[in-house]
Amino acid sequence: MTRQQMLLTMNLFLLTFVLGTSEFVIVGLLTEVSSDLNITISTAGALVSVFAISFAIGTPIFTAIFSRLSKYPLMLALIGVFIVGNLITAVSSSYELLLFSRIITAIVTGVLISLAMAVASEAVSSERRGTVISIIFAGFTIASVIGVPLGTYIGQWRGWHMAFWFTSLLGIASLIASSASIPKGLKGSKSSFKKQIGLLTHSRIIIAFLIPALSIGATYTVYTYLTPLLQKVISVPDQYISLVFLLYGVVSVFSTLIGGKLAARNGIAKLRYVFLVQAAILISLYFSSNSIVGGLISISLIALVVYTMNSTMQLYFLDLADQHFPSAKDLASSLTPVSVNVGIAIGSSLGGVVTTSMELIDVSWIGGIIAIAASILTFVSYNLDKKTLVDSRLSA
Repeated sequence: MTRQQMLLTMNLFLLTFVLGTSEFVIVGLLTEVSSDLNITISTAGALVSVFAISFAIGTPIFTAIFSRLSKYPLMLALIGVFIVGNLITAVSSSYELLLFSRIITAIVTGVLISLAMAVASEAVSSERRGTVISIIFAGFTIASVIGVPLGTYIGQWRGWHMAFWFTSLLGIASLIASSASIPKGLKGSKSSFKKQIGLLTHSRIIIAFLIPALSIGATYTVYTYLTPLLQKVISVPDQYISLVFLLYGVVSVFSTLIGGKLAARNGIAKLRYVFLVQAAILISLYFSSNSIVGGLISISLIALVVYTMNSTMQLYFLDLADQHFPSAKDLASSLTPVSVNVGIAIGSSLGGVVTTSMELIDVSWIGGIIAIAASILTFVSYNLDKKTLVDSRLSA
């Protein structure tokens, strides 16, 4: 890569790190928020759900609306709105204002992620795309390892408001870096909003969209309830639970990097079997949870495969858009993170049903079944690719 491409990659990594820290830091501060605003912990927890829903709904709509605009000024403007959203969160003294600021931040976060992926895809060569996109996605995993714990510590030390002064400061750093590294010549696409949204109704896109949603949903069926699993099933002492989450975060970084290698050449073919491996690992927790060592090995392996599909699916959406909706590539760039957020909602909800009506450890094999469903859809999509390729050769 050239020096300018390396600077751009590092800046986009910083951007996703900042976005990830802002999105997830509130999870560690729900108790402080509920106490300060005199609301229940479940009401405070709704901030997380509302963020995910706003992200999933707002991202494709606003990405389609903004797709006609040049990317350089658009990204700088949206980072500015992100900073303002975090500042409003930092000064919020009511639940209503806090909720409003998180909705605004969620929508801007989603659009910025899709633009970051689109910029990376356009600015680097095709053989480098998988590696660069995996580095950008790694910003989120590094945020879970460093940014979120640091933000949580600041919030517990000086009050939860201070955590969002911290994310605002990170946003300013990202704005400065973006102004210096984002290429100024990347134009928008001249396409109507109707044509953009038409991408979402195409059968191939719908099938592809469900693949990461099911894969992440499989993991979050377990991950959402990891703390009670560690406490009640695996019997990890409470003082070591935070270390297990740290272990999970560190291993998941390697998951993203492995995903970049998979995406380098025909990643969708490899994912068919990766999801089967994921299913086996999730199911293994059912049998390994009777010992601390066995349980931690299964949890580490869950983290090792959780993000392996990100880079491949990001490129796959772009390739499908190239084939069927060339003017909707920016919108296609948003579909992986949107699908992931849908998967988080699916997994956490399904896990809740399982823990209510079955044994806690049953989330493991239920998650495994969901991963098998992701593999089946990947086989379907891969076979459709082969059929399309054969048809195009026959017609040539």
